[in-house]
Amino acid sequence: MNLIDILLLSVALGIDCLVVSFSQGLIFKSKRTVNSLRLAFVMGLFQGLMPIIGYVGTNSLYKYIVPYSKWIVFGIFFILGLKFIFEAFRIKQEEIQCIDFKCLIGYGIATSIDALVSGATLRLTHTNLLIAAILIGVVSFIMSLTGFWGGNFFKKLPSKYLELAGGLILVILAIKSL
Repeated sequence: MNLIDILLLSVALGIDCLVVSFSQGLIFKSKRTVNSLRLAFVMGLFQGLMPIIGYVGTNSLYKYIVPYSKWIVFGIFFILGLKFIFEAFRIKQEEIQCIDFKCLIGYGIATSIDALVSGATLRLTHTNLLIAAILIGVVSFIMSLTGFWGGNFFKKLPSKYLELAGGLILVILAIKSL
């Protein structure tokens, strides 16, 4: 793969980060800068690390993950999406904002399953792993920030609808993964 191919792969892999971050940007009202950076960092980190794991483990890991990758992504996004939707209807005193360690790891894994599989492609095409992993991570970081602040732009809608929209986006991503 040449640099243009790696850049296109990076953008394709970063689209899920952008959409998930957009859904998070819709609901966050406090500590937006810190939370957007935390989310983008985790997204970029996982997107950058997963191709390395896929590259190194092509022969052993590939055969175990690939048959279930769609279901893993589906499960994580679907459960997180339903959580957002159900909590939109709960009576609460605080805003529902899932940016804790478990949620971040869940988002990171769910959005980077494709990147894991792409690592095998990088190995099979004899692509420079370091350049690809760094570019994928940086592009995903930038796309996550863009998505978060894009979602934040639409904050004028009532929070119940924002939570529903964020949950629906995650459920749609889950269905798309199948």
